[in-house]
Amino acid sequence: MVKKVAGIIVEPQFNLRVNPFDKEEMKMAVKQTAGRNTLGEFAPKFAELNDDVLFGEVWSREDKLSLRDRSLITVTALMAQGLVDSSFRYHLESAKKNGITKTEIAEILTHAAFYAGWPKAWAAFYMAKEVWTEEKDCGMMEDAKAAHAESMVFPIGAPNDGFAQYFTGQSYLAPVSTEQVGIYNVTFEPGCRNNWHIHHADRGGGQILVCIAGRGYYQEEGKELQELHPGDVVNIPAEVKHWHGAAPDSWFSHLAVEVPGENTKNEWCEEVSEEEYGKL
Repeated sequence: MVKKVAGIIVEPQFNLRVNPFDKEEMKMAVKQTAGRNTLGEFAPKFAELNDDVLFGEVWSREDKLSLRDRSLITVTALMAQGLVDSSFRYHLESAKKNGITKTEIAEILTHAAFYAGWPKAWAAFYMAKEVWTEEKDCGMMEDAKAAHAESMVFPIGAPNDGFAQYFTGQSYLAPVSTEQVGIYNVTFEPGCRNNWHIHHADRGGGQILVCIAGRGYYQEEGKELQELHPGDVVNIPAEVKHWHGAAPDSWFSHLAVEVPGENTKNEWCEEVSEEEYGKL
């Protein structure tokens, strides 16, 4: 149920049933799980080696070799084998995050072309160009983000990395109250939304969303989508499957307030698919 409240200046926490700033929870949340997610049942040992040894141990030995240098080696090795698939793009994006510039990746691939082969270099350049050209779009995105931040009282906060696996797109989290009742400001970039999810409770529980900036959506399973604007309030009962997020062309922020209850927990379900979201 959505109702309009004038002059609201409170921001809720995104009710996750877990303190998103708890260090132990955060550590588990960012643990590499790609192997287990894809091959956990079919090849559990391979999945374990991928997640725990390759990424959990080898990539973590920064005192022996920096992440930047590991990215350089990995990109070159994959390019030399002609493996320009999704894993290659992942490592190109990691290389960019680890500090390798557009000029450097161009020089790395040009140098490697003489040893790995010209056709392989061409294929690698097509994908590298896409990854590093995204820098232009980033500038516009940062400007829009800054304008959105100026439009509200509370800060956008830090990237919501601890719960990124439950979001499509980038979200941000800022604590407003961490005592008595948890209240967090949750910000979604354009097109970002969380997965379908349910707030369980034996008694009480649920969540309240107070919209404070931008334009977004809220939908309960089996019901029509509701468009959200600043001042709208959404009361979400326990045991109701739902999702919420930003419109495709607008940043969106809401306060998420956790309603006290008994034996509360959060269940994350499937993503809101591109097909579903595209119909909105």
